[in-house]
Amino acid sequence: MTVTKKDQIRALLKSIETGDAGPVAVVNEAKYIQHNPQTHEGSEGLATLFQRLSKTSPSVNIVRVFEDGDFVFAHTEYDFARRNIGFEVFRFEDGQAVEHWDNIQVRRGPNESGRTMVDGPTEPVDLELTESNRTLVRSFVQVVLVDGHLDRLIDFVDENSYVEHNPRLGDGVAILRSALEFANDSGRSIDYHRIHRVLAEGSFVLCVSEGNSGGDHTAFYDLFRLAEGRIVEHWDTTETIAPRSEWKNNNGKF
Repeated sequence: MTVTKKDQIRALLKSIETGDAGPVAVVNEAKYIQHNPQTHEGSEGLATLFQRLSKTSPSVNIVRVFEDGDFVFAHTEYDFARRNIGFEVFRFEDGQAVEHWDNIQVRRGPNESGRTMVDGPTEPVDLELTESNRTLVRSFVQVVLVDGHLDRLIDFVDENSYVEHNPRLGDGVAILRSALEFANDSGRSIDYHRIHRVLAEGSFVLCVSEGNSGGDHTAFYDLFRLAEGRIVEHWDTTETIAPRSEWKNNNGKF
């Protein structure tokens, strides 16, 4: 039975529960680049982190895992001292993980539509549409979220069946538009500046972006599900980027 990159990442993340160093072997210690500013460089840093976390009786629920070429990205739910939702992204090279990014947010909700930050479909379909779905999401984030052309929302989002998992919002394009329009004296409350990466498998697309939220330097990870050429569902995490003086490595968040 072939062990896939998805299987290896599932095992790696579940080892947070046990502290087992075995699955960490999927990480190439010599090449590993860590982009979590709060984690030390290299697989030894991960092993130490996982061993420490395992002593707190954590729970790791891997909700969704996707593969895009050399990348594996996972949508996860963590229960340590507090409940967090995260996206984990790993880049593989020669069969091992050599680079890692993540974005973690405290779990909130359910939202006004009764949806949690992780429920909903988990398996990609329409694999043949991976590239067209990637292109559509990249265009949506650039045109609507970065450039601020809210009049273009319904060019990308299904106005009849849009499902929202953000804990502060609810279903429907009208609520999304209202949130994106909200501004204070310093400008838009949700302010996207730059797209860093767009990963996709079939009907699911993850966009990694940088900007400001409530005036704070922020990383936005947005997971979209598409159907029939439109965005129909959305999950996300937003994380304030720690000041450079607090970083434990020098690789940057993105």
